[in-house]
Amino acid sequence: MKTLGLDIGTTTISAVVHDNELGVLSAKTVKNDSFLTGESWEKIQDPNLIYDKALASVKELLAEHPDVTAIGMTGQMHGIVYLNAAGDPVSPLYIWQDGRGDLPYDETSSWAAHLSQLTGYAVATGYGMVTHYYNLNHGLVPADAATFCTIHDYIAMKLAGLTTPLMEPTDAASLGLYDGPKGCFDAKALETAGIGMDLVPQLMTDPCLGTGPLGIPVYAGIGDNQASFLGATGGRTDVLLVNVGTGSQISVYSPSHMQTQTLETRPFPDGGWLLVGASLCGGRSYAMLENFFRQTVKMATGSDDSVYEAMTRMLEENEPISNYPTAVTLFQGTRKDPSLRGSVSGIGTENFTPLHFTYSIMHGMADELYDMYRGYLDMGGKAPVAMIGSGNGLRRNKHLCRIFEDTFGCPLILSQNDEEAACGAAIYAAKHCN
Repeated sequence: MKTLGLDIGTTTISAVVHDNELGVLSAKTVKNDSFLTGESWEKIQDPNLIYDKALASVKELLAEHPDVTAIGMTGQMHGIVYLNAAGDPVSPLYIWQDGRGDLPYDETSSWAAHLSQLTGYAVATGYGMVTHYYNLNHGLVPADAATFCTIHDYIAMKLAGLTTPLMEPTDAASLGLYDGPKGCFDAKALETAGIGMDLVPQLMTDPCLGTGPLGIPVYAGIGDNQASFLGATGGRTDVLLVNVGTGSQISVYSPSHMQTQTLETRPFPDGGWLLVGASLCGGRSYAMLENFFRQTVKMATGSDDSVYEAMTRMLEENEPISNYPTAVTLFQGTRKDPSLRGSVSGIGTENFTPLHFTYSIMHGMADELYDMYRGYLDMGGKAPVAMIGSGNGLRRNKHLCRIFEDTFGCPLILSQNDEEAACGAAIYAAKHCN
């Protein structure tokens, strides 16, 4: 069975044709160059341009594979776009990186922190409900808005021939103020915050949204974290997923609802829960180190070339070391506390070298995620049978892979799917169209 999976990312739009037995048959990725200018703290994109690019990719793959039986959808969670009653965008897409929630509510709290205090839900800037809450209080909600949704819910709606978006729980939970165990937005919390239910998106009752203009059944969009888990693991739920890209994440499945101080509990498609720990810096920590080395070389030689290859060569030519400084890689803080910053300690005359600092940063990246994962184990979570690695931060750095294996005490197997989220969307659609 062939299904098509579409992933609307922040910087790229990816589509794959996936077969249950053969894996990925075709793939296409295009740049998502839809950013719009705005305030310095705004991160907004053009939803119409995104739709046009996504539709072109879908049509191109359908021309190659006319026997595709279903279309699945995923994309960047948390962000929202306002739609009118006809289902047309009446605002830009406010993406997950939008910073209005970090703007000061008063002398002591941000808008995100204030909403968390009001409702008891831990929400961060970029979450759809935080964005909507700020917009409501600043007169920024369009007068003709009938609802809001994620960008992939909007595209799924259009491809299904609907005028109202219908959200799957994994997407709904990403907006915030969502009661996971009850499976609905928390009306009391919304009322406490002065957020009416009139614009809150509807939840789906059937994974299949409909057959739209393409004549192919379209399935509800799922969260990109959950889709990536499905795509990277091939649908397995007995493994730990570690992703290191620009940011980094760990994800582990639990059949029962669990809450820890270090992990976010998210609904999983068709039941169960995904416990997720996310680092805002992640792979960017290694990129920061490369930039530091590059600037040092430029200062000495005037050259501004990449030094990634030189860093790899240095790691290859030396044995692993243990006396590296201790790095805390919170260089961009955390979702709960963006003001936190990283540190490097334990520096002595014997370990003030590029090699030691490289190992320090790599171990810091692994330690940050392991500290989150340990919260799951401390709550009695069942240790996974294997660890799957994804993201270019791991694919391009076997030394970092080895450090993750040592830190987590588990062999790491790299995912065979480059476009995990799009593959996961295709797997979800295949499961429901059988």
